[in-house]
Amino acid sequence: MEGEKWMEIRSDRKKGLSYVAIGQKYGVDWRTAKKYSESPTRPEYKRKEPKPSKLDSFKPQIDIWLEEAPYSAVRIMEKLVEMGCDSKYTIIKEYVSKKKDKQREVATVRFETMPGLQAQVDWGYFENYRVMESGEERKLYCFMMILGYSRMRYIEFVTEMSTSELIRCHINAFRYFGGYPEEVLYDNMKQVVVKRLLRQRDSTFNTQFEDFAGFYGFKPVLCRPYRAQTKGKIERTVQYVRDNFMVGVKFESLVDLNNQAYAWCEKVNGKVHGTTNAIPKQRLIEENLSVLRREYIVDKLNVRKVEKDCFLSYGGNKYSVPSQYVGKLVTIAVLENILTAYCFGQQIATHRLSGGKNTMTVNAEHYKLLRNDISDEIHNTLFAQRHMDEAFEINLEVYDI
Repeated sequence: MEGEKWMEIRSDRKKGLSYVAIGQKYGVDWRTAKKYSESPTRPEYKRKEPKPSKLDSFKPQIDIWLEEAPYSAVRIMEKLVEMGCDSKYTIIKEYVSKKKDKQREVATVRFETMPGLQAQVDWGYFENYRVMESGEERKLYCFMMILGYSRMRYIEFVTEMSTSELIRCHINAFRYFGGYPEEVLYDNMKQVVVKRLLRQRDSTFNTQFEDFAGFYGFKPVLCRPYRAQTKGKIERTVQYVRDNFMVGVKFESLVDLNNQAYAWCEKVNGKVHGTTNAIPKQRLIEENLSVLRREYIVDKLNVRKVEKDCFLSYGGNKYSVPSQYVGKLVTIAVLENILTAYCFGQQIATHRLSGGKNTMTVNAEHYKLLRNDISDEIHNTLFAQRHMDEAFEINLEVYDI
């Protein structure tokens, strides 16, 4: 109780007011009024230790659930009942409400990134615009990337949001920035992740995009569900493009629009950023990005599944890969007359391109593990030799590169 109120209570008592009258005047029980009236010194409030609750042992689990998603108190109670908790709903509701209030406070803290650590990427769909391409009117989308530390922006307009287009735009952005960061944050777009689960390690990535990320060695990071604040930089970029670049824009073609977009990037990246109070192009030097030392070949049909006989198809011909990749999706890159196969960024096979059709190009080393397996399983050596001869009776030229 405040010292001033305690003195007023003592004064009213000396004036002859009853304990009941004092309690009614100050909104306290008459026993409390008596206690303070007779106290020679101001009573000190002592906080009582909270009583144990049935919910105490379940609170860590509730915290985990609320980190995963903004579950309601009702849903939390349903999940607790399944775990054997019989705590009352009012107690659960009070605890959930307090935790959510704390999360909202944390959400207001700005997240800043270390140099070279992260970029953020998103698509923008401009539903009120159309562009002519190959004599056909197409919808207009925009790829956007921003570097977390320097705030360097890159935008590029496209007419489709395919995985191949996403990869091509990444490469163009990396070239514009002069390199790429350690990780790139995505808002669970289908071109990056096929099946999104609460934990990233349990999610299924798009095979082609995973191969692209592995080729350069940057880490794709999925934005946590229901946590929009983690991708705030790219969200603001999307809105900035809508409110700044697109207002009153006129263009004759997709090429014309992207030329204007490039000029806009040069302009905004050369101006002082409102948050960092620095020029993005100057801070870009501090990013120390990884340099693109090799070229990733983007082809809409560059992903192949390895067949049971260890072959993949390209251009009407078949080429062998190591037997351990049977059933897996691999990426093909073709430069001049050389075909190279990659899996998760690792080179697994190289062949000269065949000049004919329906040919089979084989590297015998690709079947080494398969031959060992056959030898181990078949004890009769004569039968094993015959079995292997049948398996490898291919009348064609073998290349060892």
